[in-house]
Amino acid sequence: MGPSEVFVHPTSVVPSQAQLGEGVWVGPHCVIGDKVIIHKNTRLEGNIQILGSTEIGESCLFSPFSVIGGEPQDVGYRQEATRVLIGDRNVFREFITVHRGTIKGGGETVIGNGGYFMAYSHIGHDCRVGNDVVFINAATLGGHVSVDDYATISAFSAVHQFCRIGKYAYIGGFTVVTLDVVPFAKVAGMRPVLFYGLNAIGLRRQGFTRDRIQVIKHIFKLLFYSDLNTSQAVEMIQAQIPPGEDRDEVIRFIQSSKRGIIKKPSGTWDEESE
Repeated sequence: MGPSEVFVHPTSVVPSQAQLGEGVWVGPHCVIGDKVIIHKNTRLEGNIQILGSTEIGESCLFSPFSVIGGEPQDVGYRQEATRVLIGDRNVFREFITVHRGTIKGGGETVIGNGGYFMAYSHIGHDCRVGNDVVFINAATLGGHVSVDDYATISAFSAVHQFCRIGKYAYIGGFTVVTLDVVPFAKVAGMRPVLFYGLNAIGLRRQGFTRDRIQVIKHIFKLLFYSDLNTSQAVEMIQAQIPPGEDRDEVIRFIQSSKRGIIKKPSGTWDEESE
């Protein structure tokens, strides 16, 4: 078959109403719903269900035994027309579940571009997941969770409903997140979850300069290691650090937090750490 042809294995169920773009490859024993849209060059390896009103972008890969677009696990759901939107170049490994939204949550579960979702990850209803994220095995999002670009959620970690994970944040393995995690931070643990400093390794991998990292460290020293409360720390950050992309990202995140942020540090401030 040519690169632009659509392939559907004869054991798969694909109704005529489903829309498959050029180069889509559907392996054996897949089930695709009649409201599904799959854009070009996306590959379903086999034993995958794409259900409901689900739209999938270009060049995604789905490994076996995943269910995408299933009904939300919400006791108030009454078969309303809600959906899942998935961007381009995402990798979904084995046994992934992504649930569509609810009316009260805005009706959409949204995933951006370039994500890597390892085996047994779960994305609950009404979640909004950004670009270039990494979910390590069995990372789990409750409903209405927001995960910003370049965040990493490590193995067997769970994020409570309505929590927010900031850009470039790193969640350590076996963590239970019940408050918001500020951008650029590392956190880990269970009740309490502790702040472990700057995600410096992740930032360097993404091309952050030393000077840029030093500015974020200054922000974190004021926010996490001073005697100031959060509001006072934000005022001090605004007074001491000139406006900039990273400073403003942290301030906006804190000021828009409804649940509060994870703030308890794991130890004392070390000027030379990271």
